[in-house]
Amino acid sequence: MTSKRPRIGIMGGTFDPVHYGHLVTAEGARCEYGLDQVLFLPSGRPPHKSMKRVSDAEHRFMMTVLAILTNPYFEVSRLDIDREGISYTIDALRRLRADYGPDAELYFITGADAIFEINNWKDSDEYFSIAHFIAAARPGFCLEELPQATQDWVGQHGDRFHVLNVPAMAISSTEIRERVKSGQSIRYLVPESVEHYIKRHKLYL
Repeated sequence: MTSKRPRIGIMGGTFDPVHYGHLVTAEGARCEYGLDQVLFLPSGRPPHKSMKRVSDAEHRFMMTVLAILTNPYFEVSRLDIDREGISYTIDALRRLRADYGPDAELYFITGADAIFEINNWKDSDEYFSIAHFIAAARPGFCLEELPQATQDWVGQHGDRFHVLNVPAMAISSTEIRERVKSGQSIRYLVPESVEHYIKRHKLYL
């Protein structure tokens, strides 16, 4: 009798801060695609953002740890945070493929907005040879909304590209930071433990 191939979800992002949209997306992907585990992967030095505008990696890591504590299927990795240099997704995927071995099925989970530029990512042609891609989108999203170049790129790997409808995708980290800065409530946008952490460390002020 052959054993089932492990299915590992990889939830990449800056998580500045992590919020319920991220958690609902990860849980939705886990259930929809039968994932055995979802690994949250906070970026160390994201290539598309100025580090002056990104919170310290240790804060982002700790908020993510607090957010996932009650879900036994979720884990947080320091892979990108502890690695020197720019945090390119392809480098993390290569490392995770080596760590989990050739038998594991990897599913990289990201927001549909990131897919608009995915064909311009570093070594993008290699992505689908390593992992499936799950694009979390608002209900009603369709591939025709993507730029033609991206549609063509996705079309070449259609069996390894999946769209997951997530109503909570309307929540954004940018909006949460702005709400904190202006003194507005972020209750029910982030887990209570994350809200307390933000207040205790005076983040986003």
